[in-house]
Amino acid sequence: MKKRLKKIYIDTSVAGGYFEKEFSEDTKEFFRRARKGEFILIVSTLLENELLEAPSKVRNHISKLKKKFVLKITHNPQAETLAANYISAGVVGKTSIEDCRHIALATICRADVLVSWNFRHIVNVDRINGYNSVNLKFNYKSIDIRTPKEVLNYEI
Repeated sequence: MKKRLKKIYIDTSVAGGYFEKEFSEDTKEFFRRARKGEFILIVSTLLENELLEAPSKVRNHISKLKKKFVLKITHNPQAETLAANYISAGVVGKTSIEDCRHIALATICRADVLVSWNFRHIVNVDRINGYNSVNLKFNYKSIDIRTPKEVLNYEI
């Protein structure tokens, strides 16, 4: 029986982490495994729009991923509503709406995990608990949120 590949949603910090000294080793390994097809990488239109402002080297390494291991998803009204609910619940402030949109999209598309290097607003135990309490309140599943390094330590 063929094993189902995990679906991993990435935010913009993961794309940029490829070239940041502190995060590059783990991020490069994460993307090496993505290129091998060890999991399905979820790329959203939010990520693509945010990358328009990034240096070309950051944009280019994402575009080199094999299409058969990438699931592209589009931001939608359902995700916008869920993101607004995170803000209304006080999980984060209004200035973190983009982070909330990423989490909402990952939740709605049923990603197995969202990976990020954003420790302030995303990969933070209190925030994760807040996002998931809102998810459950509105009948969504909890979302697992980790760093690329943490994901590499688990069987994907």
